[in-house]
Amino acid sequence: TMKILHVVHGYPPSMGGSQLLVQRLSEQLVARYSDQVTVFTTTARNIEMFWNPREPALPAGTEVINGVTVRRFPVFNRLNALRCIAAAAAYRLRLPYNDWLRTIQQGPLVAGMTRAIATSGADVIFATAFPLMHMYYAVAGARQGKMPIVLLGAIHTEDRWGYERKMIFQAIQQADAYIAHTIFERDYLITRGIPEEKITVIGGGVDADAFMRANGKVVREQYGVGDCPVVAFVGKQTARKRLDVLIEAMRRVWNARPDAHLMLAGAQTPYSLQIAEQVKRLPLSQRNQVIIVNDFQEEEKPDLLAACDIFVLPSAEESLGIAFLEAWAAGKPVIGVRAGAIPSVVDEGRDGLLVPYGDPDSLAQAILMLLADPARRAAMGQAGQRKVRDHYTWEIFADRVRKVYQKVLTRYDREHAWKGDR
Repeated sequence: TMKILHVVHGYPPSMGGSQLLVQRLSEQLVARYSDQVTVFTTTARNIEMFWNPREPALPAGTEVINGVTVRRFPVFNRLNALRCIAAAAAYRLRLPYNDWLRTIQQGPLVAGMTRAIATSGADVIFATAFPLMHMYYAVAGARQGKMPIVLLGAIHTEDRWGYERKMIFQAIQQADAYIAHTIFERDYLITRGIPEEKITVIGGGVDADAFMRANGKVVREQYGVGDCPVVAFVGKQTARKRLDVLIEAMRRVWNARPDAHLMLAGAQTPYSLQIAEQVKRLPLSQRNQVIIVNDFQEEEKPDLLAACDIFVLPSAEESLGIAFLEAWAAGKPVIGVRAGAIPSVVDEGRDGLLVPYGDPDSLAQAILMLLADPARRAAMGQAGQRKVRDHYTWEIFADRVRKVYQKVLTRYDREHAWKGDR
């Protein structure tokens, strides 16, 4: 067994892809390998809490959740206006260290986390994800405590403000190993000077069985959908997901298929108000076809996806797009955008369709094409389900990550033994 420390910006009940990944990975390692897993995280429920003191916080302290020891650190989230002005000005003027100012602006600013990591006594440390500040606490703490560190950066190559930062690539250079979600991400990092031998492509994971046995009838009955077609987005309601483009596309879809419903389901953020306003401006006949499901419980997600006919994710800023995997596990075809890592995840024409980013006309055409062809929808959903079963379960993911830990730990012990470091 290993003593493992996972560092992440949030942990359930905080919702998001990184939070879910660390939760599932941690619980798998405890349950299947009897590893001793501790998670260092923050008190944030939403990432906006890192700079907005009005956002709700979880209690600081330590608790054990499903065998995983979770320690939540309080966050400094004051001086937001000053942080924003400094970051924006330095970025616009291309001043030295503007990447640091952008990182300080985003946070999380956590006193004592580096020291806590350095004195954790872990065999190996894992941290996810960039561009947030806790990644640098993890690297610094690992170096101070003479422990090996594995990073999963989840690089969003399309987001230059967030990820075009010299400090990110310097941190990866310092790490003992890096886990990439896709071949696209690996190849991108190689062009930025990261040695290929440091990178392992692992993908992601989903609770495949839960999605495969899901029942969408309950959701359809709850919202009075009947047998009408449902186009769905299920995920966190953030600006980068581009739900505005999906709503615009549906305006065109409704001209041809007024019976279609749009379901927008996910955790609320400040951006949710903009979505509500956009829906409110729709004609009444179209507005009545929109179903908004806010802040559902994680166990409700499989049934929500099972209730739809097509899953749409209009975002270009995805390192993998776990939402695609969840939709496939539920047997649904997906529509994504032809940008970033997404074409390396969606097998275009086989398990989904791709459209140009930010183009509601093309998105509407793709939706209408699939709505008109139930047999193609079914074939795509089945192909995606097979892909998930063969490559993207949490069991497969945890096994692959643990092999990276073992390899890094063995190499680290061998390299540092002669120094008397460990």
